[in-house]
Amino acid sequence: MSSGSVWFVQLVSKLLSFLSLFQSEQFLIENYSPLLPTNPKPFEVFYWNVIDNGEMKLPQLDVDVERAASDSYNPVVRTVGLQRGGAIQILPSHCSRGCGQGEMQKLHLDLPQHCCYACEVCSRGTYSNGSGSKRQRALEGSSADVRWSSVKMSRFLSGYFLLCAWLLYPLCCSAPTEISTTPPGNCGPSQFLDTQVFQCSPCGEPRVKSPTGLRCVCADSRNVTGQAAECNACSSREPASLWEATFLDSSFLACNNSCNVTACELLTNTVILNAFSLETRAYDLYAKAKSQNLPKLFYSNTGLPPLSFGKNSKINFKLVKYDARGNFLGWEDVTGGTLQLCADCQSVLDAAYSFGTSYQQSCTVQVSNLLQRVPEPIFYEMFLQFSNEKGNWLWPVPVANPQLQLNSPASLRSERLRRFFLVDGLSGRQGNLSNQPASVTLAAGLLLSVDLPTSSPGDQSAFLLTVKYAKQDSTATTQVSFAVSYTHRPGTSPRDTDIALAILGSLAALYALLKTSSWVRRSRLQNISFIILVKFFAFFAGALANAFFVVALGTGIYWLIAFKGQQSSAVEVMVPPAGSQIETNFIIYLSCAFVLKAVDVLHLLITQVTISIFLIDWEKPKEKPAFKAPAGGQRAISSVSIWRTFLIANEWNEIQTHRKLNPSLQLFAVLLLLEVVGLKNITSRDLNVDLHPGTDAYLAAWSPILRFGIAASLWLALGIAQVAFFTGIYEQFVEDKIHQFIDLCSMSNVSVFILMHGCYGFYVHGRSVHGHADVGMDAMHACLRKEEENLCPLRGLEANSDIQTFEVLLTDRARQLYDKITQPLMEGPRGERVRVNLHEQRLRSYYTLNRFLSSFLEHAYRDMDYVVKDKFFLERFMDMEFQEPVDMSILYPDASALFSRTLFYNNELALLVFDNLLFSVVDLGTQDFLLAAIITFIVQKLVKMLRHALGRRNLAAKTLVEKQFLI
Repeated sequence: MSSGSVWFVQLVSKLLSFLSLFQSEQFLIENYSPLLPTNPKPFEVFYWNVIDNGEMKLPQLDVDVERAASDSYNPVVRTVGLQRGGAIQILPSHCSRGCGQGEMQKLHLDLPQHCCYACEVCSRGTYSNGSGSKRQRALEGSSADVRWSSVKMSRFLSGYFLLCAWLLYPLCCSAPTEISTTPPGNCGPSQFLDTQVFQCSPCGEPRVKSPTGLRCVCADSRNVTGQAAECNACSSREPASLWEATFLDSSFLACNNSCNVTACELLTNTVILNAFSLETRAYDLYAKAKSQNLPKLFYSNTGLPPLSFGKNSKINFKLVKYDARGNFLGWEDVTGGTLQLCADCQSVLDAAYSFGTSYQQSCTVQVSNLLQRVPEPIFYEMFLQFSNEKGNWLWPVPVANPQLQLNSPASLRSERLRRFFLVDGLSGRQGNLSNQPASVTLAAGLLLSVDLPTSSPGDQSAFLLTVKYAKQDSTATTQVSFAVSYTHRPGTSPRDTDIALAILGSLAALYALLKTSSWVRRSRLQNISFIILVKFFAFFAGALANAFFVVALGTGIYWLIAFKGQQSSAVEVMVPPAGSQIETNFIIYLSCAFVLKAVDVLHLLITQVTISIFLIDWEKPKEKPAFKAPAGGQRAISSVSIWRTFLIANEWNEIQTHRKLNPSLQLFAVLLLLEVVGLKNITSRDLNVDLHPGTDAYLAAWSPILRFGIAASLWLALGIAQVAFFTGIYEQFVEDKIHQFIDLCSMSNVSVFILMHGCYGFYVHGRSVHGHADVGMDAMHACLRKEEENLCPLRGLEANSDIQTFEVLLTDRARQLYDKITQPLMEGPRGERVRVNLHEQRLRSYYTLNRFLSSFLEHAYRDMDYVVKDKFFLERFMDMEFQEPVDMSILYPDASALFSRTLFYNNELALLVFDNLLFSVVDLGTQDFLLAAIITFIVQKLVKMLRHALGRRNLAAKTLVEKQFLI
């Protein structure tokens, strides 16, 4: 005996324990044969195992039902994991599709005859009613005379495999789908559910309720079978496909001349198959049909009663299903994989029908795989099921086909279709309907649109399904997508945003005018020039950037609260969808804010690195110069040490980029809260506020508005917290570098004179109250003890005053003399030949300027004197001076150390907003907070390095302290 025969005998013996052979075959064929109308789809053969010795082993049915893990199915490699470990490979094998109207069954002699046969197309003008003796053909011969030959055994094995597949497919591949032939609702047997008025209406005699329960049809159910039918005069257009040439005319005649409900459904489905135009023969015949059983193509009224949905409420959709031949397949609940052609876990697929979740799924699939899944088109009508005090009701969901060309009356353009399909493999078949299609029409994109609020629906449909069809080769690879989008009537929010932006923009322009006017007065400019226009634009850019930032931040926070705050109430507000006008305007505002703020920061850098600064050394020589001035007018060598000036210059160089917060700590804290704590997860386009969603949960797309709202809010909150801690605690109890610099100036007997604009600047009075600072350690300690015991005068410029910082407003005469003295300081080498006496001239100018400023501050010049006076409140508030100095310069006491405006320290708001906008704009383009943090960190370092390098260069040039000493 051959090894194959041994295996065959062993396999038979194992199967005998399951059921008796005769009962098994009868049970399988009668209940699970693909020929039955209740099982129109082909099955996939169940899996088997091959053990080590090569023997094929069928798994025990009852064991595998318990062991199979429903969530462990891998559709790529087709394996099912077991709860106790291991996996089982699923090998596919398909039985033939069922034949319907227009086709005859022809048995395959070499294949199991109860499920494998060919379909022979009926001649043109005739049709098959689909009610032939399918079971008799399938069981050809008496089942009581079954003999267990190899043919019979293969039939039994096929049935056994089909049974296993039918039982275990829901566990391995998808959630169970409920299909019912009973229509939803509470209508009686002689009533139909009217979806336009939401009530049960009676069917008058002699009409009866249709199988769907949604309309009435004639009671006569006669079928026209086996008749040749021609309708050449019905339409001048040729059939669009072999399917139309075979069934269209016959279905039209059967529908129009009898009460054949199935023929009317087939005619309607044929119209839907022409997904790109209504200028077809099918639509011409449909328009001429006068049967009362003819389903409508369009919805005339889709008004929805007021409904309320809470957070994550499941949207219950129902589908009416028809096959291509017009047979009613029943009602089906819409679950994850019903309408979605992409494979994924059930929880992700079901998230599409969670109210308030903006859903998006796309994938690349093989058209041939879609044909295996849907070999023949199935037509759907979609309904929303809802409940009220009267019971369960249905509301039709209209279908929009934007690619459908309508040369019909304008009234058809505003109406929506009733039916749609997902995959059409019939229209592309040529030669014979049993052949593989050359092209396939498929729903490449499905978009379910929901218009809020549903509690007060308008004239437009609250729910709309948009289907975009595409025609592809049967061997091609295509992109398919499924999305759920929510739109919200904006109301007054766009108008309010425009009003706020207009008001803030006007205030920004007014602020820029005031700043420009103040700058002109401080610079002593008389006529309007190009530089004034540039300054106005720079001031206006900074103010307008703040206006755009405030509007964008307000928009983000508003939608974050309004949308995510609907946790216990009915959902009536939805975050603006992608591509909407609100989101587009928001992106424009945010981009403008960043660009303008970048201009503002650039203007700040230019202003700070071009200031005029000089260090006044008050130290007097303790003795006469050791070297007298030689002949020729050269200056005598000073005995005063320069190291104190170097010390102050180095300290100033260090605090140029000193800030009130730590940028690195700021980035780390923001990133920690967004990524680790998980606050970024509340910026998705759904109502979930779970900071750590599960691995199998659907993650909705991010909303740029919500991402900016949470990121900018965190950035500002942490920045304000850092500044408050730094100024309120750290500077008070640990270290205050600004006031330490002032103290160091007093101990070094060096003052700092700064001109920020033409005649406006700052003065830090550092003259020592002890007269000398170039002393030893014991003398320095003695001076400090005197100050502690109040045995010496106060450090202030004026008697009995400790104010050491002032705002300076010079007269034109004082500024002109200042420029004349500093001119040699500004000169540099020209050409290859360097002036021999340039260094000597710069030293002479240095000492001259030191002597001039010290004498000026000591009131030594009667024609260039100054007065110390306080600013008015309005002057301090508007940051400008109302009085112009004519004969005397003015020094305004400044207890707030405003000289730090020439440093990063007193420009923290501008830098904080710039960093915030940079972080947000990078995230807007990359949707990645980590990458945004990295790029922001790099830009911060580059700006700091640029400011430090240019500031160091300017300091060395203006104070004559060589850069080598600025460490």
